[in-house]
Amino acid sequence: MQNHFDLFHLPQRFSIDANALDNAYRDVQGRVHPDRFANASEAEKRVAMQWATRANEAYQTLKNPFKRAAYLCELNGIDLQTESNTAMPREFLMQQMEWREALEDAKLEKNITALEELDAILRDERKRQEALVGNLLDSGEFAEAGQAVRKLMFLEKFADEIVHAFEVLED
Repeated sequence: MQNHFDLFHLPQRFSIDANALDNAYRDVQGRVHPDRFANASEAEKRVAMQWATRANEAYQTLKNPFKRAAYLCELNGIDLQTESNTAMPREFLMQQMEWREALEDAKLEKNITALEELDAILRDERKRQEALVGNLLDSGEFAEAGQAVRKLMFLEKFADEIVHAFEVLED
């Protein structure tokens, strides 16, 4: 079975052209959209639906930098061990603890400004980490990229927690 990059005729790299991805996705969806198969047999309809679903999944994976990075690691034989391996460098863990404390303080104090500042810091860190991941993946340093992707996973999870904190404070 072809991988997500092959499906959209894109190079198997972290750095992708977002417009090319969008155009390729629309092209594939246009060819397999269920409306085009309204008068087809049940088997043809089922195959078209499977392709449309596959295209959606591939698009969502490649559009999201974290998912794209994890997928590239997987394609290159790197098991991220996201469930079993939570070991991280000490300085990274210390930073996580500081951010978590700041998040808890902001929530307790209902301090939107502090939450916005933490969110801005995290956005910058995510950009830096995504750039590092991209450079490692695109230069073929997949083992090192795997560790960097695991850090990005932590940052993504923390970003979700910040979004949730905003939602709670805004209610």
